[in-house]
Amino acid sequence: MAKSPEQQPPVQAFGWAARDTSGVLTPFKFSRRATGDKDVTFKVLYCGICHSDLHQIKNEWGGTNYPCLPGHEIVGVVTEVGTKVKKFKVGDRVGVGGIVWSCHTCEDCSNNLENYCPKLVLTYNSTYYDGTPTYGGYSDLMVVDEHFVIAIPENLPLDACAPLLCAGITTYSPLRHFGLDRAGMHVGVVGLGGLGHTAVKFAKAFGVKVTVISTSPGKQQQEATERLRADSFFAQHPLLPLIGLLKSHGKLVMVGAPDKPLELPVFPLLMGRKIVAGSGGGGIKETQEMINFAAKHNITADIELIPMDYVNTAMERLVKADVRYRFVIDIGNTLKAV
Repeated sequence: MAKSPEQQPPVQAFGWAARDTSGVLTPFKFSRRATGDKDVTFKVLYCGICHSDLHQIKNEWGGTNYPCLPGHEIVGVVTEVGTKVKKFKVGDRVGVGGIVWSCHTCEDCSNNLENYCPKLVLTYNSTYYDGTPTYGGYSDLMVVDEHFVIAIPENLPLDACAPLLCAGITTYSPLRHFGLDRAGMHVGVVGLGGLGHTAVKFAKAFGVKVTVISTSPGKQQQEATERLRADSFFAQHPLLPLIGLLKSHGKLVMVGAPDKPLELPVFPLLMGRKIVAGSGGGGIKETQEMINFAAKHNITADIELIPMDYVNTAMERLVKADVRYRFVIDIGNTLKAV
C-alpha cells in the first residue's frame, strides 16, 4: 500500500546557512519535506542575493532564527510534481520568490495579495504551517505548493531573471498600483541598486520618463543615462528634498527597508496633497504578470554570476554597494555537497 505524502521520509537537502550573527555562511545539511499532492519539487539552478538576505543572516532586523539559510530569488527546473498539481510538469522552468504559503482565506489572499496575508510564510527564516522552519534558495532543491510557483518563459535566461522574483516585483508592483505606468508620466527612482535598476527598466518599458536620484553621481550617472536609458540624473537623497521634488498630488513610494527609522516632515505633504506610501513585494498573480511582461520586453536584471563558495565575499562587497547590480549564485554548477 502506497504511503501518503505525510508518511514519506523527508528528502535530504544541502545548502549554505548562517549559524550566528556573524552572518558567515557555511555548508549545511538539512531536510525538505517529501513532495505532497499539491507540491512542486525543483532543482535549484540559480539564486539571487537580495540585500535583505544580508540583513537577515546578521540579525540586523531582529528575529532571525539560526541556522538561517537565505535566498528568495530562486529559479530552477521541476523534477517532481504531486498528484494534484495542475499547472506544472517535470522539466518546466520555474521560480519562487519571497512567499511559500498563505492562508488563502483572508481579504488580502482573496484579492491576490498573498504578500500582505497576516499568516504568510516567508521562503526562509519563517515557520511553515506544520511547524517546520523554512529554508531558502541557497540550496540544491525546493519543495513548494504549486500556488506559489512562478512559470518562467522560455526566452528569459534563468540566471538573469532570478532577481526579478524579488527586486523585479518589488518595483513593478508599486509602479502599477499607484498608476505610475502610464506613458508620458515622470517617475524618479531613488537609488540605482538591485531594485533601482529594475525599476528603471520597467518604467522605461511602460513609456515613462525616468529620473535617477542617487548619492553617487560620479560612478552612476553614466550607468543611469547611457546604459539603462534613464532620461536624467539627480544627486540627492534625503527624504525632505525628495518630497520637495513632488508635484501636487505626487507620490513617494518606499520599497526599501532602511536601517534606521525615517523622520517624516508633515508640512510639505500638506502643501500639495502629496503622499508617502509603502509597498512590499507583490502577490503571486502579479508576480506571474511581471515575469510575462519582462519576457515580452526582454527585461532582465544586470547580474554578476558567482560560485557558491564566493558568497561570503559577495556579502562583504554588497555592504559596500560593490556590484552592478545583483549577485546571482550559480547553484546548479557550483553547490557541492560535503
